[in-house]
Amino acid sequence: MSVAAASFLVFAASQVGTPGPANMALMATGARYGFRAALPFVAGVALGKQLVIWPVGFGLMELADRAPWVFDTLKWVSAAYICWLAWKVANLRLNTDAGAAKAPGFFAGLIVHPLNPKAWAMIVAGFTGFVAVGTPPLEATAVIAACLLACQIVLHPIWTFAGDRIAATVAGRPEEKYLMWTLAGLTVASVFYVLFGGGVTQ
Repeated sequence: MSVAAASFLVFAASQVGTPGPANMALMATGARYGFRAALPFVAGVALGKQLVIWPVGFGLMELADRAPWVFDTLKWVSAAYICWLAWKVANLRLNTDAGAAKAPGFFAGLIVHPLNPKAWAMIVAGFTGFVAVGTPPLEATAVIAACLLACQIVLHPIWTFAGDRIAATVAGRPEEKYLMWTLAGLTVASVFYVLFGGGVTQ
């Protein structure tokens, strides 16, 4: 097959399932608003990666070769945005009260991956490492997109539900502050790992 789908699926699952900006956002949203209320946000996060996959699959990497400064700028702007989100998470306090403020919705989730440098790194790794030279762009992009979406449908809700359960345990306790700062720290660390270490984790 022109795309090593089985191998990429294993790679994708290992990356989507590990800590990163998107998963930290999912966990924090589940913790703050509850699993059920966070589901539209989860759907947006999952589908938002498609906004990166398809342009990359249909030639966006050629632009990167011609104008690398565009992608360097995007990388640092995205990193700044993720760090800002991490700051918000660090100062967030959990609330399991049903009367809490409205959870972020589908469109808020949709922009998470387009502004996530780790998502870009993982997608580029998929096309460069698991697609044979000469594979039709439609075939390659469809396989990469389907594998990632399948992993996200399974694993993103797990992270969100974990946040919901954590909130039920630590909300209002002294440990809450340290938990949120830990989540924020992991988010920032994951971004810097991509920027300076070449990681491709979700």
